[in-house]
Amino acid sequence: MAEHTVLEALRERAHEALFARVAGPSARAVRARIHETPGPRWFGPGRPVRVVHGDASMFVGGLAALLLQSLHPLAMAAVAAHSGYRGDPWGRLQRTSTFLATTTFATADDAGRAVTRVREVHEGVRGTASDGRPYHAADPELLRWVHVAEVSCFLGAHERYGAHPLDAAGADGYVADAARVAEALGATEVPHDRAALDRCLDAYRPALRRTPEALDVARYLLREPPLPAPARLPYAGLVLGAIETLPPWARARLGLRPLSAPGRWCRGLRVAA
Repeated sequence: MAEHTVLEALRERAHEALFARVAGPSARAVRARIHETPGPRWFGPGRPVRVVHGDASMFVGGLAALLLQSLHPLAMAAVAAHSGYRGDPWGRLQRTSTFLATTTFATADDAGRAVTRVREVHEGVRGTASDGRPYHAADPELLRWVHVAEVSCFLGAHERYGAHPLDAAGADGYVADAARVAEALGATEVPHDRAALDRCLDAYRPALRRTPEALDVARYLLREPPLPAPARLPYAGLVLGAIETLPPWARARLGLRPLSAPGRWCRGLRVAA
């Protein structure tokens, strides 16, 4: 019993260290504002998007999504030139997690304002990739890619490691819920069910490839994360789970292979959540 208590305490400390990095120093206040402000929401209680985005498996899904998104050369060019993922990786992650939480759980007014802010940022993100092609973060096709990669990884991680995995109807509902946010951001022809999501992801495969920038992201996320010592143990679990969550063809293009026992590590994180 004592050993179990110590293990739970260590898990809790590790989770808190990682949560503080992902959510930021004002996480508790932000969470209270998002969840406790009265008013209508885009998604009501029990909606699949709330189930997925409220689960600790999102830690795994988010890491997998960053790896998958990096395989699109234009998306990666925009990230490398404009996101500051090396200079301020936790700030970027905190902004992303706050956006997801706001559009999922906050009032409709707050969700709409969050979308407007992101669209304004996207308008200024444009340039030329190393292969000479122009990119613009507001491009509907590029927005669709980012969305499809995220939703595929979030759902895949939830199915593997979520506390209460969705059934087939719930998975379709999640894809439909997430589509509302993507369309509000300006994406077009986004999938609205699981089968369409899989087809859309598969259709992007000819455009995806391993580039030096993609490998740099993978190396940074998997081998060089700027983390304090207490957070490194749970982060190792996220890495294992994220690699396992990626489609096999994406792992191959990034030169990755699934490692042993990701389920045990990720379930440990879930217990601490």
